[in-house]
Amino acid sequence: MTAVADTAAGPSRRRAPTGLRSLADAWKHLQTKVGVIITLLIVLVAVAGPYLAPYAHTEFVDLPFGKPSGDAWFGTDNLGRDVLTRVLYGGRTVVVMSFLSVVVGMVLGIAFGLVAGYSRTWLDDVLMGTTDIVLAFPHLLLTLLFVAMAGPHKWLIVLLVAVGHAPRIARLTRGLTLDASRLEYVEAAEAMALPRWRILASEILPNLSTPLMVEFGVRLAISVGMLAALSFLGAGLQPPEADWGLMINENRSALNVQPWAVVIPMATISLFALGAYLISEGFARAFAGVDRQGIRT
Repeated sequence: MTAVADTAAGPSRRRAPTGLRSLADAWKHLQTKVGVIITLLIVLVAVAGPYLAPYAHTEFVDLPFGKPSGDAWFGTDNLGRDVLTRVLYGGRTVVVMSFLSVVVGMVLGIAFGLVAGYSRTWLDDVLMGTTDIVLAFPHLLLTLLFVAMAGPHKWLIVLLVAVGHAPRIARLTRGLTLDASRLEYVEAAEAMALPRWRILASEILPNLSTPLMVEFGVRLAISVGMLAALSFLGAGLQPPEADWGLMINENRSALNVQPWAVVIPMATISLFALGAYLISEGFARAFAGVDRQGIRT
């Protein structure tokens, strides 16, 4: 967490590493490598899972809460469906919706933060005041409210999770932009009378890439937990669709009888969130200059 916090002060000291340099610096850290391996493994399961599943995700193969057997390696769920098949089918929506919600949230937050941090006018107060209003409402409760009114549509859930991310991303981007706008390379661009949009796009934004990559990883981990919580509470994907969070809710009543139906989806959700966090931690350490001499922690 210390390394993550250090990213906020980075641009005021030096021009931030960007592009391939950021990736190369982050890859030197063990956290990044482990995180990438875990994340790619979960993404591979989500993408290829439906093609590897032994049954259809709605097919009944045994009695409800059946024990592991040759026909169902991890047993069956509350309706007698194969747990392994449900897990292999259930990852695609979690992975895709998590990534989409973070991408949309990053786009909104970065746009707000760049404009607010560089405008130095009343617009800064208006944009930041808007983010304060959104932050005043608990993210999960606000999402549940809108889903209850409009229905558990996938696009709506992605948008609501993204809107919850945007204010925090905007505040981070604004602070980084305020620091970066005082540095020599930005002042030189202003002295050359470059348009403001070009200064933001070509001078400031590229040099915020590493701390924003850190934030992307953190937000991805939060999105995974958020989407799983919504499904667990019945506000996410609905039966008979396969979803890891929904599986936990459907089978928790028989945890002592058939634990695999809960343990396996819970483990995949945790691993996905852990992988995203480790990647963000690797980028944070690279940006802060930790272990730059080859010492690993």
